[in-house]
Amino acid sequence: MLRGLGDIVLDSQRIFRAVMDALAHPGRVVEVPGPMEAPKPLHPAAAAICLTLVDFETPLWLDPAAATLEVREYLRFHCGCRVVDGPASAKFAVVADPDSMPSLVRFEAGSQEYPDASATLIVQARTLSAGGGRRLTGPGIDGHARLEAAGLPDAFWRGLRDNHALFPRGVDVLLTDGSRLAALPRTTLAEA
Repeated sequence: MLRGLGDIVLDSQRIFRAVMDALAHPGRVVEVPGPMEAPKPLHPAAAAICLTLVDFETPLWLDPAAATLEVREYLRFHCGCRVVDGPASAKFAVVADPDSMPSLVRFEAGSQEYPDASATLIVQARTLSAGGGRRLTGPGIDGHARLEAAGLPDAFWRGLRDNHALFPRGVDVLLTDGSRLAALPRTTLAEA
């Protein structure tokens, strides 16, 4: 079994701050402190986010690429989480293979009364870099920002646009690349 966080309290606080910084500034690429290694195929940032935000009360869905025995055992041991069979039942989801990812509409989008009941998706990109790629607008962005997220299919970006139209409902997306993170909350509009 691979180690989880070195110092559960301090590392969780650092990871939580990195996630909040990314959510507050969509398109900003931030470094996520966390475990030195994660079970394959999880990025260290994806593992760190799970170790911080997922617990025994959080239903987690893993796409087929992420649902290896090693990943399942690692997350069950360190988080105590329940791994669910379908995306609609999850409050968090890990997508290791964006090319075969289900449509965003298959995940819980919350309701008008309880938009916070929606799912958060951790989607692993091949690379993340600020300054190029998609044009992002919305709260937390001064004018616009640009984010290049290689390895995400066009269907993902179309789904993200449709997700934005559901506001205040909709899912929030955390993109990872190794130990790096960028957030695309439901309030962010991503254009080609």
